[in-house]
Amino acid sequence: MYKISSLVIIFGIFLLLCSIINIVSATTLNPTLVRAETISGIASIALITIGYLWTEIKPQVNTKVNLEGFEGFYLRENLSQIQRNELAWGTKQILTATAASTILIYWDNDVILRRGLITNSTFKPGEISKRAIEQERMISLVNTDLFPGSDEFDCVLEKLPAIIIYPLSNRGIIIVGGWSKRSFTRSDEKWITGWSDKLVELLVT
Repeated sequence: MYKISSLVIIFGIFLLLCSIINIVSATTLNPTLVRAETISGIASIALITIGYLWTEIKPQVNTKVNLEGFEGFYLRENLSQIQRNELAWGTKQILTATAASTILIYWDNDVILRRGLITNSTFKPGEISKRAIEQERMISLVNTDLFPGSDEFDCVLEKLPAIIIYPLSNRGIIIVGGWSKRSFTRSDEKWITGWSDKLVELLVT
């Protein structure tokens, strides 16, 4: 789109210059010439404006943040094989199919899974996590710079630019951190929440 908009702007400027040169070099002026030059000038300005607007609406590419952590996969030992298989499958899908950089699952006052970029820091739910559980709804921090309380997730991974927090009934939460600000789409959110609801049914058995 950027190349097309540049060509449109250049073409519009070229037509405008031609129109100006034509009217300046004309030996006589008559209504027909004036009308033609007016229409040509308006068309040229319209092309330049359209090209400029295309340049302005070009999507901005989100910058991937260099996060500090190490690649890892932790699963609590006393889970059943069915639970372990589901957790391994679901978190792999989230990490590969979305912009997720890290996943932490907290269940019955304990961390049962960490995957992706992880740390060894102890996690305890803070105010945002507790609010997600109490209100039984997803909280999406699309830009953690705008949420002063988001530092409660530094024990998941420091300086995460975007975070999804989703309650697992009233017994836990899943926390998914992204690589960049506004990195999660509506489709990502639906996938994460849908799988999390399925996971609750498996964990309570």
